[in-house]
Amino acid sequence: MSDIDDQIIVEFRANAGQVGGQLAGIPVMVLHHRGRKSGIERVTPMVYLPSDDKNVLFVMASNWGAPENPGWYYNITSAGEAEVETGTETYRVTARDLKGEERDRIWATVVQRYPVFGGYEEKTAGIRKIPVVELTRA
Repeated sequence: MSDIDDQIIVEFRANAGQVGGQLAGIPVMVLHHRGRKSGIERVTPMVYLPSDDKNVLFVMASNWGAPENPGWYYNITSAGEAEVETGTETYRVTARDLKGEERDRIWATVVQRYPVFGGYEEKTAGIRKIPVVELTRA
C-alpha cells in the first residue's frame, strides 16, 4: 500500500468516512480484499458511486487511467466477495462485474458525476474498457 493510500485511510477512519483535499465531498470507501494468488489481505481506499439502493454501490477499476486493471479488481471478481468500510460501517459484500449496457449505463453516470473518470477513459481508449463492479451488501 502506498503512503498516499495510508494517509487517505487514516483520514477516512478519523473523520467517519470523510476525506479532504481532491477527494473532499466525493464518496470514498475502503475495500478489504485478499490477493487471489498470495492470499494476503489488502486494503484499498477508492471512490465509489452510490446507488439508489442503499445496499448497492459501484466501484470503477480505473487504475488512474493505467493500461492495466488494478489488482483489487481481479481479487474481488475472482473471490466474488469482499469487505468494505463506508462511513463508520464495515460489512461484507458480494462482487459482480458489470457487462454490456448495464456497465455502460453506470459508467455514463460515473463520468457525469466525476469527470476525472472521463480522462481515465481517454487514457485507456483502444487498450481496455474500464470495468465497473457492483458491490451488494451480503
